Amino acid sequence: MTLHVIAVTVWMTHQRTIVKNCIMGKQKALMDKLARTFQVRHMLLRQALAECLGTLILVMFGCGAVAQLVLSGGSHGMFLTVNFAFGFAATLGILVSGQISGGHLNPTVTFALCLLGREPWRKFPVFFLFQTIGAFLGAGIIFGMYFDALWDYGQGTLIVVGENATAGIFATYPSKHLTLVNGFFDQIIGTAALIVCILAIVDPYNNPIPRGLEAFTVGFVVLVIGLSMGFNSGYAVNPARDLGPRIFTALAGWGGEVFTASAYWFFVPIFAPFIGAVLGVMVYQLMVGYHVEGEAREKKEEEEKEEQDERLKLSSLTTKDSA
Repeated sequence: MTLHVIAVTVWMTHQRTIVKNCIMGKQKALMDKLARTFQVRHMLLRQALAECLGTLILVMFGCGAVAQLVLSGGSHGMFLTVNFAFGFAATLGILVSGQISGGHLNPTVTFALCLLGREPWRKFPVFFLFQTIGAFLGAGIIFGMYFDALWDYGQGTLIVVGENATAGIFATYPSKHLTLVNGFFDQIIGTAALIVCILAIVDPYNNPIPRGLEAFTVGFVVLVIGLSMGFNSGYAVNPARDLGPRIFTALAGWGGEVFTASAYWFFVPIFAPFIGAVLGVMVYQLMVGYHVEGEAREKKEEEEKEEQDERLKLSSLTTKDSA
């Protein structure tokens, strides 16, 4: 009887293993088929999709922190937590997309790299579009997550500016004291600071960051900019991060006022950051970049000259030996 039970148990275990392997085999075959079906082979489109997802993560986590702060009346967050959220969100977005696209998450970063000749210009409009789409989708996720809280906070209305305003959860708006001129300067300086730091981080000749830590250092830069330059208007320093959610709020119920509010403020976080990017590139290259690149170039030329001299000496000795 005992032998019979053991035999049945062994047989059942064997059958389970067969079924399990069969299911896993079919699942693996299905996953392989899906991978082959949905694999994007066009490199630029693949990179653009990565930028879309990375920017979605940036906006979803960052604006999610703002939503908690605003809708809870300050009980679930503070200015510091919002800045930490955006900093870590930038890190996570870069980690997700960096291997494929470089993890720009910001059209001014793409623009700066194009200015330096490190990226082709055809990438700029494509990345800008997909980064904006990602920001739009990230805002949509937060809108859906806090839908009831938004209506409760606004007492049945979606307000752009003023008391119980909620549009600022998604896009940036100026403080009461801020003029357009000062706001323009604010965005130029904030973006220039961002670009200078990013160029230093990715510069292979200037204390290169250990591979894999670039995302964390960029996130730290975003955090520092937020802590020091976030009071005036929320430090957009990223046209896609501001434009995508602004378009979403216009469609989701806040209306066209999101574009006309504060004397058409929306132009500032779209155009000023590109001027800041140009300034950042100029400052970094003139103060650091050209010099460290020049040293590396001179060192390489000296090494090549030494190698050439060594080859000439060897060639001369070989000729003498032959004679």
